[in-house]
Amino acid sequence: MGYWLFREVSDLTAALSGEEHMGIRNYLIEGVSGTGKTSVCHELRRRGHRALNGDRDLAYKGDPVTGAPVQAPVDASDVDRVAWVHAHQIWDIRKVRSIVADRSQAMSFLCGGSRNFAQFVDWFDDVFVLEIDRETLERRLDQRPDDEFGGRPEERALILRLHTTREDVPQNAVAIDATAPLEQVVDEILRRCS
Repeated sequence: MGYWLFREVSDLTAALSGEEHMGIRNYLIEGVSGTGKTSVCHELRRRGHRALNGDRDLAYKGDPVTGAPVQAPVDASDVDRVAWVHAHQIWDIRKVRSIVADRSQAMSFLCGGSRNFAQFVDWFDDVFVLEIDRETLERRLDQRPDDEFGGRPEERALILRLHTTREDVPQNAVAIDATAPLEQVVDEILRRCS
């Protein structure tokens, strides 16, 4: 039992210090909601690459600093609730570490947005941020149903603000023009990975 506890602590220490053996090549694909992260993920999978949709496979509501799960406030206004949900959309650090440590794949892609990305962004060989102009973003949001994030007015307002401020996407990332057809967007990402 002591060995396993020691091993767990050693693995965590190595991951935090950047000494852990990473996957062969690992890439993070970010961008505000509506830029095409999910579509890129599906296209990468279609082409045979390991791609995970972080928003569906890794995300939960938690404290961005500690990772502790948290519950949404019940008495908040719609606008406050949307802001709260967005601010607490984080990824499970242990799962991210496990994925990037897996050396069975030539390349792994994690696609999505996380408010705790600063805790793991350095584990990736490169980070791509999908970028589109405001007109394209508004057109895409117009097509979203009410039950998908960005389909309601208060969600849309938050997305448009984040698009303008770029406050929650990694800085110094490689910008990818996501207004191009999907196949070209993925071609460009893969070209930059080689």
